[in-house]
Amino acid sequence: MVAEYNVRELADLVVKPIVTEKATLLLEQNKYVFDVLPKATKPEIKAAIEALFEVKVTKVNTINPPRKQRRVGRFIGYKTRYKRAIVTLAEGDSITLFPDV
Repeated sequence: MVAEYNVRELADLVVKPIVTEKATLLLEQNKYVFDVLPKATKPEIKAAIEALFEVKVTKVNTINPPRKQRRVGRFIGYKTRYKRAIVTLAEGDSITLFPDV
């Protein structure tokens, strides 16, 4: 069962790539980390990455951590929700996160 996705809507699902120490260590295993919208599903994330970067995705793992409480004076609020996707690419494919400047 192959679902058809609108390319414009898929581009909005991926917010930004994550560049942390752990994410750069995952690059050696051909895994890339992205912030995505909390409503995004694994098939939608896979279709979005394949459409945006023209690569073959083999696996998608998602992380949906709980919201953290923040306090300013006597007021208590919450940080915004986010979802992370760890995308494993096929052998030989890569995404250039740092273009040559």
